[in-house]
Amino acid sequence: MTGNEVTLNNGVKMPQLGFGVWQVEDDEAEKAVATALEAGYRSIDTAKIYFNEEGTGRALRGSGLPRQELFVTTKLWNTDHRYDDALRAFDDSLDRLGLDYLDLYLIHWPVPSQDLFTEAWRALEKIHADGRARAIGVSNFTAEALTRLAEEFGVVPAVNQIELHPYLPQRQLRELHDKLGVRTEAWSPLGQGKALLAEPVPAQLAAKHGKTPAQVVLRWHLQLGNVVIPKSVTPARIAENIDVFDFELDDDDLAAIATLDNGGRIGPDPATFAWMG
Repeated sequence: MTGNEVTLNNGVKMPQLGFGVWQVEDDEAEKAVATALEAGYRSIDTAKIYFNEEGTGRALRGSGLPRQELFVTTKLWNTDHRYDDALRAFDDSLDRLGLDYLDLYLIHWPVPSQDLFTEAWRALEKIHADGRARAIGVSNFTAEALTRLAEEFGVVPAVNQIELHPYLPQRQLRELHDKLGVRTEAWSPLGQGKALLAEPVPAQLAAKHGKTPAQVVLRWHLQLGNVVIPKSVTPARIAENIDVFDFELDDDDLAAIATLDNGGRIGPDPATFAWMG
């Protein structure tokens, strides 16, 4: 296993740095995941709504790696929050991936206006109790939605996967995660587009450490304790993004990155997002 592992609240170990395939076409996902596995990644993150579970599964099965060395995450979509729909959606995702079990299954968005995420969580608890997902969690959950799950159910989410990068470090939500025993996982860890990586601070720290701006930002995530899933389809970038375990940012570096916080959200607001797709 390349890099660090974190221990989730049920004792399951998860690679701290994984590979995401959001916005990657199915055929391209197969190639990108295969490249990532060859580069040393062992954690792969997909979702029903990405429409690339099949390509991801082909790469996983074609890698020749033992299943127990892989950590595979996918997600329940917003149209499937009713109990029976959630159970069926899980089966369908497993079929598309060609797997017998998942390592982590997440509710993709809370969709508070629909108010069915507690029903979906009940289905995930059954999936977990049946041993079909080693861990269960959520994605894009607000403090309110996460607190409701923690108060109403016996199983606290192992992970909350949220938008998190130096522009939006999510301090308050991370503090709640720590209080509840939920692991923070960052999507869009490098922002989207090139704005963040073109900022003077990452560039200066990259020069200081002999690394790239992207490697500096990923290292920042790791030192915060975040699980992180950078995405790329470029083989050189895929290899670059995992080469972040041989240097460390000091307190001055971390303070400099903290100045980038502007509360800027790239994706939709989880409190109102209700797209069914």
